[in-house]
Amino acid sequence: MSRHQPGVPRLVLSRMACALSVGAAITVTPLALAQQGEDQEGGVRLERSASAVRKIVPVEVIEQQAAQEYEQIKQEAIAKHALAGDSNPQLQRLRAIGKRLLPETVRWNERARQWQWEINLIGSKQVNAFCMPGGKIAFYTGLLDQLKLTDDEIAMAMGHEIAHALQEHARERAAKSEITNLGANVVSQLFGFGNLGNMALGTGAHLLTLRFSRADESEADLIGMDIAARASYDPRAAVTLWQKMAKVTQSGSEFLSTHPSGRSRIAELEKHMPEVLPLYARAINTTVDHLPPYRANMANLGDAPVDSGDDDRQRPLKR
Repeated sequence: MSRHQPGVPRLVLSRMACALSVGAAITVTPLALAQQGEDQEGGVRLERSASAVRKIVPVEVIEQQAAQEYEQIKQEAIAKHALAGDSNPQLQRLRAIGKRLLPETVRWNERARQWQWEINLIGSKQVNAFCMPGGKIAFYTGLLDQLKLTDDEIAMAMGHEIAHALQEHARERAAKSEITNLGANVVSQLFGFGNLGNMALGTGAHLLTLRFSRADESEADLIGMDIAARASYDPRAAVTLWQKMAKVTQSGSEFLSTHPSGRSRIAELEKHMPEVLPLYARAINTTVDHLPPYRANMANLGDAPVDSGDDDRQRPLKR
């Protein structure tokens, strides 16, 4: 993701975030969220549970820092004439997709009701996107243009990034970084976390340098696919999205260095497809048996590469 720049607040949430450029805030009413959250039947089943270590870093600290960085990213894009205006067709497309996804977020994190969601588009050749804690989303035009993403594929990418924020992956990674910096003598006193829940992030918590683990990425894949399917986007697009990402990897991509795409990742998506296809079918008022064949715009794209390294699913992914 984006590199740390001089003058950027220390708690920059770029990789640990999931957003791209600046834009108008998107409002989702509590009533709409409540109505969408009533039906909890079906969907992905996750075995992973949130780590209590994240409590070391207050959620308000993470969200405040994310908002500050996001604003700086917008200002930098404006200075470069790279921030898409409200009338930009690609930005309008992103926001239309986001508007359908957002009502489905509250089932994964109640704080999503309070977030001031924002979706923006930044002109850049980077194949990149991110969503910061607190719902600050940005896409780079390189992701849309180079991969020729369909609406379904955009929904899967956006859902994936939103899921990182909903599951507080950035907060957890920052907290683990803080534990490392505090030292073993302090860690030994962390049972119940004492007063550490009131601390702000320290000198070692440069969130731009943190990386999600393979478990984080898998969780974001599945939750994002669930969210998008409920919003009537075809979850089968998650497979073609990462097949396209794998193709980009071969030419060198900063996004892919932190979002590894390989056959095991795609196999995991396919494994959980029976859990989300019924959500999609229900959203478009049909049944799984009557879904039309999925048509992918995958011309000239090869198979995903074999995954390598990063065998420990809990460790931050390597570059």
